[in-house]
Amino acid sequence: MKLHYRIIGEGAPLIILHGLFGSSDNWRTMAKQLSSNRQVITVDLRNHGQSPQSDLMSYQLMADDVAELIRDLDLNKVEVIGHSIGGKVAMMLAANYAEYINKLIVIDIAPKSYPDRHSNIFEALLDLDLSVMTKRADADKALSVKIKNKAIRQFLLMNIVLEEGVLKWQLNLPVLSEKYPELIKGVCEDQIIKHRSLFLRGSLSDYIEDDDVIRVKQQFPNATIATIEQAGHWIHAEKPDLFIATVQQFLNND
Repeated sequence: MKLHYRIIGEGAPLIILHGLFGSSDNWRTMAKQLSSNRQVITVDLRNHGQSPQSDLMSYQLMADDVAELIRDLDLNKVEVIGHSIGGKVAMMLAANYAEYINKLIVIDIAPKSYPDRHSNIFEALLDLDLSVMTKRADADKALSVKIKNKAIRQFLLMNIVLEEGVLKWQLNLPVLSEKYPELIKGVCEDQIIKHRSLFLRGSLSDYIEDDDVIRVKQQFPNATIATIEQAGHWIHAEKPDLFIATVQQFLNND
């Protein structure tokens, strides 16, 4: 699949993969800051953003998509940042296309299976009737009945676009909801990935718990695990300066 992407900067290529319900748009500010000495490529994963939609959805397919992009752009070794499900895609990419990867940065996700955390969100989004709405504020008001957290609503509503006077989802919500059980499964569980890796976790997040550090070290023997204090799951949004400094230090340290 030919993914939608944006490029900023010049130098060694760095690919950024967003999380569930995200897109390359979420990473514009971070990409700009990281592009001072790198070619930063922000990607829309399949069924997200402006990338094509498909009834098929798996970590293997998403890794294949990114590998195709690497070939199409004629890149050599790339560095990869992945947040949440994007982190699992990055792990799968490193496992199955090891020759393409230089360094790996995984943001607040472990290679394990996770419990259902999003079915309520899918239900709320699928129940939203955009055909009777004319602006995002209408959707926000309707969504607030089921999703009380305004920051989460604002993040989700970034996926609504206005086309010819009609509000539409860029997300392929039906397929993402159907394939969600696949997205909470573990990845690369029987594989050893030897790339230099940085796993970032938020001190206020429970996505990478202390027991998971052991699992990560077993599967990624050359990994460093760093904790960003007072940050939750969206480390890059909640502590952007510390995130950038930590990432730059890792990428620049040979």
